[in-house]
Amino acid sequence: MYYRAKKIITLILLHTFLISVALSCIFPFMWMINSSLKTETEFRADHGLVMSKRISLENYKQALLGERLWAYFFNSVFYTAITVFFIVIISSLAAYGFSRLDFPGKNIVFFMFLAAMMIPLPAGFVPLYVLLNKIHLVNRTGYVLAMTNMGLSLSIYLLKTFFDQLPHDLEDAARIDGCGRIRIWWNVCLPLVAPALAVVIIFNALNVWNEFVLASLMFTENNLMPLQVGLMEVYNRNIIQHTLIMASLTIGAVPIILLYLRMQKQFIKGLTAGAVVG
Repeated sequence: MYYRAKKIITLILLHTFLISVALSCIFPFMWMINSSLKTETEFRADHGLVMSKRISLENYKQALLGERLWAYFFNSVFYTAITVFFIVIISSLAAYGFSRLDFPGKNIVFFMFLAAMMIPLPAGFVPLYVLLNKIHLVNRTGYVLAMTNMGLSLSIYLLKTFFDQLPHDLEDAARIDGCGRIRIWWNVCLPLVAPALAVVIIFNALNVWNEFVLASLMFTENNLMPLQVGLMEVYNRNIIQHTLIMASLTIGAVPIILLYLRMQKQFIKGLTAGAVVG
């Protein structure tokens, strides 16, 4: 009886803590959406704490059309998509090579990738900008190359651990059927590490989508700027229009949330893989 009561109390305390953490994360997002659906007068009257009785999409219309946020939005979609694509292809090929191939200096090169994760990313922004500026690759191309480079180390490490767990018998069977290394990587190994790929995609998409410091340094042309830099421009021009800013922030947050909801099952599998033994 004592142990049963102790278990129930522990579960109640644990769930209470988890629910409180979840509410603390959800409340700011819901407050932001609620505020974005109000007029500025309604927001100033209740500070966004009361649910809006009348849904108004005027703030979204002004943000997308009046502030040209749609252009920044599609820029970010393009940069995020192409950067994540490059990271997935390059990191999966490199991780497969580190896991399955033997070549001189393999461990040294792999540890160099791990060591790169210890360097704070902002520490390299200025020399990176100077380098790209000298070879005339600032703006779009330089930004994609820089963000791809920053996402490779963690992605290679994560994918290599999954490739190491795959049985060699699958590759042997594929070789008997006439598959080469590239076809084995593409048709056999990649589908089996889908949970790890989901983690790589979400982590890197989040990093590219939310990057502000490097983007503010890299872009010199206004029409090429990504969404996060565009949001700062909107904020600077409309610092007293709170509902317009909330609508702009909601536009910036929704795509990543939708991406996570679409891939959450694979994402959770990727994070919990190996946690259960036996």
